[in-house]
Amino acid sequence: MRSNIKTAVRGSLLASVALVSVPLAPSIAHAQTVEAADEAKEIVVIGTRRTDRSVTDSASPVDVISAVELGSQPAANMLDAVKNLVPSFFVSQNTISDASSFVRAPSLRGLPADNILVMLNGKRYNRSALVQVYSGGDTALGFGSQGADISAIPSIAIKSLQVLRDGATAQYGSDAIGGVLNYGLRDDAGFELQARYGQYYDNGDGKSKQIAGNVGFKLGDAGFINLSAEYTKDGQTSRGATRPIAVEFARLNPTLAAQLPNFPGPVQIWGSSPSEGYKLVLNSAFDVSANSSLYFFANVAHSKANQSFNYRSPISAPVPLAINNGTGTPATASPGRNGSFSHPAYLTKCPTTGVTGCPVGGFVKDTNVYNFSTLYPAGFTPRFIGKTDEATGTIGYKGKTDGGFTYDLSGTLARNSLDLSMTNSLNQSFGPQSQTSFEFGKLIQTELNANLDLTYAVEAGLASPITFSAGAEYRREKYEQTQGDLQSYAAGPFASQDLYVQTGPTTYARDTVTPTVNFNPAASGYGGTSRAKTLSQSNVSVYVGAEVDLTEALSVGLAGRYENYNTFGGTFVGKINAIYKVSDAFSLRGTFGTGFHAPSPGQSNTEILTTNFVAGNQVQTGTYTVDDPISKFYGSVPLTPEKSTNFGLGVVIKPSNAFTLTIDGYSIKVRNRIGITQPFVVTQANINALPALATVGVGGNVNYFTNGFDTTTEGVDVVSSYRTGFGDAKLNLTLAYNYNKSKVTRSVAGVISAAQISDIANFAPKHRIIGSANLELGDFTLNARGNYYSSWSVEQDYPGQKFGAKVTADLDASYTFMEHYTLTIGANNLFNTKPDRIAPSTSNPIFALTNSTADGQIYPRSGGPFGINGGLWYARLRVKY
Repeated sequence: MRSNIKTAVRGSLLASVALVSVPLAPSIAHAQTVEAADEAKEIVVIGTRRTDRSVTDSASPVDVISAVELGSQPAANMLDAVKNLVPSFFVSQNTISDASSFVRAPSLRGLPADNILVMLNGKRYNRSALVQVYSGGDTALGFGSQGADISAIPSIAIKSLQVLRDGATAQYGSDAIGGVLNYGLRDDAGFELQARYGQYYDNGDGKSKQIAGNVGFKLGDAGFINLSAEYTKDGQTSRGATRPIAVEFARLNPTLAAQLPNFPGPVQIWGSSPSEGYKLVLNSAFDVSANSSLYFFANVAHSKANQSFNYRSPISAPVPLAINNGTGTPATASPGRNGSFSHPAYLTKCPTTGVTGCPVGGFVKDTNVYNFSTLYPAGFTPRFIGKTDEATGTIGYKGKTDGGFTYDLSGTLARNSLDLSMTNSLNQSFGPQSQTSFEFGKLIQTELNANLDLTYAVEAGLASPITFSAGAEYRREKYEQTQGDLQSYAAGPFASQDLYVQTGPTTYARDTVTPTVNFNPAASGYGGTSRAKTLSQSNVSVYVGAEVDLTEALSVGLAGRYENYNTFGGTFVGKINAIYKVSDAFSLRGTFGTGFHAPSPGQSNTEILTTNFVAGNQVQTGTYTVDDPISKFYGSVPLTPEKSTNFGLGVVIKPSNAFTLTIDGYSIKVRNRIGITQPFVVTQANINALPALATVGVGGNVNYFTNGFDTTTEGVDVVSSYRTGFGDAKLNLTLAYNYNKSKVTRSVAGVISAAQISDIANFAPKHRIIGSANLELGDFTLNARGNYYSSWSVEQDYPGQKFGAKVTADLDASYTFMEHYTLTIGANNLFNTKPDRIAPSTSNPIFALTNSTADGQIYPRSGGPFGINGGLWYARLRVKY
């Protein structure tokens, strides 16, 4: 298999064809699988303005995933459903990843979430309110991005998903550098209800419940209304060990062991966060005349998740000598004592009168103290809570004149918000007045789109009419941060205490042992927004295009777009594609285009303070806007749009209606990529030079947004399908393969780290294969899928380790009875495969205490390409009329 893969990467057509014979059980529902023997075609509506294009005669590669394929996935999250079906689509599991656990950033062809344009019914879907600022390997491919949150879309509402694997900025505007996901909404009549229950093999945890329904009505012959709803509730999973320091705490303090967080389980939890939510979609249309209609569709969703954070230990303790190789040299069970417990807060203030040597603002070092061990005797593990809300609606009017002129005028209003809070925490600097729960404020993204699309076909004596297209768009985005609780971000009265000791009845002197003690500001774990901020951005654009069959064999398309932003000025991009039918069974196709992605208001405006652990120590990490004095201190410059160049070349092989093979190579060059810098470590000298850095503190980290690097992404997609039958049985086989290689070709020294550069190239597996088989026999259906993931690494989290290639298997069986009822029993990751374990550290003996890292990790925190939860069994009952 591996030799076939390598040969395919080199571009050998024969070896690519040989992949079709690999004995994997396929399972990807690309458009090729839906082309029936009667030559009915799946019409493509993305990547073209023509209405007569199918997948096999599209000049750009398009996959069409059916509602059945999406709905059959046992994942409530649309991100996971698409990941299971599209090889070039990647998304991490994200365990303890700050707000990135609530809104996960996907990648298509190795490019970040805001290089993927998402559409509903062909209309732009809004961005999430979250800008990905979490600085761990979990966000390696999307660090700094602000993309759409497709997890708000319920699978039961989808008629089909069309995936355009090609740059399309010239056709659809900013963000379409890596491709387009277009979700077509259901418009059928009838009733459907689904109920699913599942849980993971390990510990029987992660119990998953889902109820989804769809109802559709025809309004006579004039229109329709279709409504979908979904409710999901997913339980916590845990795939780590407890921290070694917690084991030591329990041994040294047996009477307090039961007060450890999550006792008797791990004090912090590496796994999926418990979540609950609902999703609604309405799709409707009504004919105004024989050739025109008014349409409206909307999506509303809400979810709440509760994430474990890192454990804050009240002690530092030596590791037992037995695991120290008998050397007798104790090693600290890192990370050790949290700063909250490192020293008390001194409560006695210097007298204001009658004494000397104890200035106003100073504190007396005496026994009048406060210790946070009073609040949390066994330490604490903050719980981070995220509530996401999505509301978008589009209204439009479209039609066609008697002369063949088509028009589509629409307006979209959307709002996405993320409300962040925390429990089981504290603000060290407020001492005994500290809250234990905090509201961090809301992140809010609102968008207004107005769009006009026009087409007109002109006969010019060629093999087909020339389809001219033109249009205009106005878009306005606004990004807001509302203010959090004062203690969520502020430095309290005990942030920095100068200490004095009494030397006489009325005299004091500066303490020589500990002249100053410090407590970190802000809530432990995350920092609230200190000041409300709002930034808006607007742009107008116009586009033109033309598509035509020059001959019966050759079809070409041209598109050009001019876009002007009130913040960044104007830019022009273009695209040309063509497909040449050598014969009925063989076609060549290719594309060339330029693209861009303008910085979003969120990328220009985000300012957030989080807590990370570096070398076992808790540090504050501040992400600042490029125009903030802190960012300027470390060399920031204004953001500019990303620019891209896309090349594609492919073949379509269709010797019969039963077999289809497409092979498409691509190259994507992106200049001035938007990301976030490596962390700059704050020193006391830095604080002396810029006092504002005291918010982060000595040893804390600072980063900011930057256009700091260029990338080149090259790869190949192979998609094949075969339909056959024997007796009354029908068998559909599909195989999809993606090779994707990204590399940083230019970076600003000292701004983008070597680990970041490595992760862009190696975080997602370079090779991915999905093979599936679908067997139908009467009322019985069997689906089997095999997934191959090549090796990968994440240098930011696990330097020097390569995680090996893995194969997972999925299997489900369905039986339809009484015509309208279908029962499905299945398993995802049937054999409970997990990524390689994290390699034990040879320099730190604490690994042997719990067979985990110092913070309890056993498997990589990001979950790798398929997650760390392991196998899931499930049962689903569907009723459909």
